[in-house]
Amino acid sequence: MTVIEQTTQTLEVPGATLAYDIRRNDGSTEPILFLIGAPMGAAGFGTLASHFTDRTVATYDPRGTERSTLAEPTTPPTPEEHADDLHRIIQELGGGQVDMFASSGGAVNALALVVRHPEDVHTLVAHEPPLPSVLPDYEPALAASQAVHETYMQRGWGAGMAHFIAVVSHQGEFPDDFYQQPAPDPQMFGMPAEDDGSRTDPLLGLALVGSAEYEPDFDALRAAPTRVIMAAGGEKGTMANRGAYGVAEQLGTSVVVFPSGHSGFLGGEYGQMGEPDAFAAKLRDVLTEG
Repeated sequence: MTVIEQTTQTLEVPGATLAYDIRRNDGSTEPILFLIGAPMGAAGFGTLASHFTDRTVATYDPRGTERSTLAEPTTPPTPEEHADDLHRIIQELGGGQVDMFASSGGAVNALALVVRHPEDVHTLVAHEPPLPSVLPDYEPALAASQAVHETYMQRGWGAGMAHFIAVVSHQGEFPDDFYQQPAPDPQMFGMPAEDDGSRTDPLLGLALVGSAEYEPDFDALRAAPTRVIMAAGGEKGTMANRGAYGVAEQLGTSVVVFPSGHSGFLGGEYGQMGEPDAFAAKLRDVLTEG
């Protein structure tokens, strides 16, 4: 397999310092491929990037995640702020419109990018955005997300992460009283029960608050020149999976089903293994169609 050298850059933006990586292929005539998540950073896309050495690939750490810092570490960034960060990085890349694969919270931020800067993206593949606002059970789904943050603030990372797992793995619509159910014991998931006192976790402390109430501007998305492809894994029923179908319904499009589940592109990153070879092949097919 061809090995492409990776370079890292930093960019000062209002309220944050962003770190982003470039695997440049100067011989490619294809648009730059930008791979993003949130709060997952660039480290989660090493395997997926390795399947696209025939083109330049960019990855980054969203503000408040890994190498990208926040001036106010306890202030949750919004999808609009993330969108403007992405816009600035795309300008720095200097390659015109990019193709973008965006997963989870990254898909939420990518939809915000297309709304705010539609000229930046040629094709967006938005994979499983956890968006309560597009679900028929919007209020209980939002309350469940907010309850995870409250558990984290009250009891710390282990308790908050155990509660998060219970919410994101829930199948189907959320009952009205779901948010009132007690959080599971963190030790059930091998997580610490003690509270270390920190409240700046990129997921539990920032992302859950910053993006949970986001409502995409569907008129702007439909009007954008961007080709927006909603994508979902084959494991149906979770909030994020349902989010892809909810957005597609609003856009009047269909969902493209990708191999594996929510983390299907991972090849051992963070100790998780999806189906990265099949996932990358599907992404290549989708991008080629455009």
